[in-house]
Amino acid sequence: MTSQVSSPAEQADDEADEALVGEQRRPAGEKEVRRLDRVIIRFAGDSGDGMQLTGDRFTSETASFGNDLSTLPNFPAEIRAPAGTLPGVSSFQLHFADHDILTPGDAPNVLVAMNPAALKANIADVPRGGEIIVNTDEFAKRAMAKVGYDTSPLDDGSLQAYRVHPVPLTTLTVEALKEHGLSRKEAERSKNMFALGLLSWMYHRPTEGTETFLRTKFAKKPQIAEANIAAFRAGWNFGETTEDFAVSYEVAPASKAFPTGTYRNISGNLALSYGLIAASKQADLPLYLGSYPITPASDILHELSKHKNFGVRTFQAEDEIAGIGAALGAAFGGALGVTTTSGPGVALKSETIGLAVSLELPLLIVDIQRGGPSTGLPTKTEQADLLQAMYGRNGEAPVPIVAPRTPGDCFDAALEAARIALAYRTPVLLLSDGYLANGSEPWRIPDIDELPDLRVQFATGPNHELADGTEVFWPYKRDPQTLARPWAVPGTPGLEHRIGGIEKQDGTGNISYDPANHDFMVRTRQAKIDGIEVDDVAVDDPHSATTVVLGWGSTYGPITAAVRRLRTAGLPIAQAHLRHLNPFPRNLGEVLGRYQKVVVPEMNLGQLATLIRARYLVDAKSYNQVNGMPFKAEQLAEALKEAIND
Repeated sequence: MTSQVSSPAEQADDEADEALVGEQRRPAGEKEVRRLDRVIIRFAGDSGDGMQLTGDRFTSETASFGNDLSTLPNFPAEIRAPAGTLPGVSSFQLHFADHDILTPGDAPNVLVAMNPAALKANIADVPRGGEIIVNTDEFAKRAMAKVGYDTSPLDDGSLQAYRVHPVPLTTLTVEALKEHGLSRKEAERSKNMFALGLLSWMYHRPTEGTETFLRTKFAKKPQIAEANIAAFRAGWNFGETTEDFAVSYEVAPASKAFPTGTYRNISGNLALSYGLIAASKQADLPLYLGSYPITPASDILHELSKHKNFGVRTFQAEDEIAGIGAALGAAFGGALGVTTTSGPGVALKSETIGLAVSLELPLLIVDIQRGGPSTGLPTKTEQADLLQAMYGRNGEAPVPIVAPRTPGDCFDAALEAARIALAYRTPVLLLSDGYLANGSEPWRIPDIDELPDLRVQFATGPNHELADGTEVFWPYKRDPQTLARPWAVPGTPGLEHRIGGIEKQDGTGNISYDPANHDFMVRTRQAKIDGIEVDDVAVDDPHSATTVVLGWGSTYGPITAAVRRLRTAGLPIAQAHLRHLNPFPRNLGEVLGRYQKVVVPEMNLGQLATLIRARYLVDAKSYNQVNGMPFKAEQLAEALKEAIND
């Protein structure tokens, strides 16, 4: 069997002919279906309108369909912000494609606005020609005045640059549910499911999963479950029958974007939770979480509390200090101790982190960073805890720092943090952030045999011989390779030893105020961290560039997307991304020395750049943003282009 390849011009003609034939053969009344390679959708409404649930369900069906995807939930810090106001707007953006993508997208192709506030808060992000689906029922005079609309934007011509679909979502939902015995207020709550059904029709999303989810979620309220399903189906049917939506769209599965395997959609906090469980099983240790609820880390506590069958114990403490104290106590008792928090909690935990440094016990401190200082921006993202993680303790108290790059990578980062903590007997700070924690992407479920062996050997008997031949246990006698001290579980006969925050004598662990001993112990603890084995930083440089962009954490997606844009435009640029921030990879100085220009984009005021300049005497250029939102790829591409041409 042979195939014949035509020229590009002939292919274009063939495609035009096929499109024309398709138009001619389409039965009367049948709607056009257009194929797209990617789409960005944003659902927006009041924080009580269910936008996060709507976006999550659309995402789940998109993941099951096989598209690559990336999400950006964005919601107020208040549990129930004032209805109809700009501060109360909650949104969920989803970017899905038939190819590999890295970010939630810079600008939505489709905006679903449930009220005037949602429209006003998001319209600036919608490009000219974008589609806007508006719930016209909410555009009453009072609601518009609340957000500063003197006249209706649906009537005054201000939306002429967009394809606007006015839909009375509330009225249609109430009408669809009139046989379900609900009050009008109860029926109106299902309008988000009507919108989800409409968008599911527009983009040919599966429906079975959502209906199953609704029956499960409202299992104790079957009347509510069936009402939501009816609203969902009504939205689908509305798209199918109304003349206002003449076109639906197909985005094929991203079959070539992923290696073979079993995939699921996963958020960063869920991946991190699974990574902690996997680490405990690979280490053959019970997992103990001592935590205090704090946005955006609380989901880890919620998730781990579900997994007692894996030997997980969770303790919701009365405050941050009690949480880490319990986790450190569990580590002393032979468990994999973990505490989760955000920046304000790290500040409160700092003394106990220093105690863990002194005791030299494995402990994981998970910091899901958010906007600061103080309470700051609880539901917004930032990368501004790096220097706090590096130096935010009294005395010389070095701690390894690990940072994931994507939501799915939070799983691997948790395993890596556990490896370091267990092998080197040290607390480890894992720096995720709100963007990774709440965002999601497809994640390949690993095989068990792919996971590292993290098993440790507890001390079981004497490890030192005195001058008179007596065998004793020295709690601070070190492994010559890792400088780790032995881990002796309380209750093991003959291994009794002192613990506490006062300086220890080398070897014996006795209290010591000797100046020379303190100097030795400080330098030894630093040497242990400096000697941690980490992978070399990899450099992506296919064109021998003179400029390298260096990132860490969640900037990976926007940086990589920006680098791709520049290379497509013919501009050479190299990229390197750090997982290990303390210690730095051993080859980092040599890598940075190859390039004339080093650019460091960060969601802070230049913390990594400061460390790079100090450590390697490199004139690193910062590009910074601290507005609570992740970088946009186009924004970064322009900044990097200027750096190249400067």
